[in-house]
Amino acid sequence: MTARLCVRRMPTVSPLRPAVFFDRDGVVNVSPGDGYVLRWEDFHFAPGIIEALALCRERGYATILVTSQQGVGKGLMTQEALDDLHGRMQGELVPHDAALDGIYACTHLAGTCTCRKPSAEMIFRARDEHGIDLSRSWLVGDHDRDIQMAINAGVPRTVRILSHHEPKVNADFTLAETTELTALLREKLPQV
Repeated sequence: MTARLCVRRMPTVSPLRPAVFFDRDGVVNVSPGDGYVLRWEDFHFAPGIIEALALCRERGYATILVTSQQGVGKGLMTQEALDDLHGRMQGELVPHDAALDGIYACTHLAGTCTCRKPSAEMIFRARDEHGIDLSRSWLVGDHDRDIQMAINAGVPRTVRILSHHEPKVNADFTLAETTELTALLREKLPQV
């Protein structure tokens, strides 16, 4: 009698990859100050950000936008207008190999949801939907709420772009402006 060997193939599991999470206003685009970017005509990429996004992708990182856009909740713009703005932004990034892998926006008014920064909910959704290893990820933001969101999510590396807000939460790296981001990432962001 011959023994039969049963070989069972295990499903292929893709390894988790790290991400660099980006805030939008003040990081990806020039900050509107205390107002909101409500139209594509008012959206201007921050100096150097396209190169930084392309470098992150080149190094093997997912690039994820995590942004608060309560202008929708206030009725200053519609969800469709926000989606259109983000679609146009992506269209401008594609030719540079800098398109974002995911866009997550909290559009609710303060105090009416669980996803508003510094909650880690947007990061956790991105983790689950994109297979992200948070333990090797980074976040680039310009407010305490951005840095605190990263800390709450267990994202170990944070970069603050200085803004008109006085920092109270420490980031790992602090830059005067977005033009310095590519050089920092080129030096510190490991290849995946």
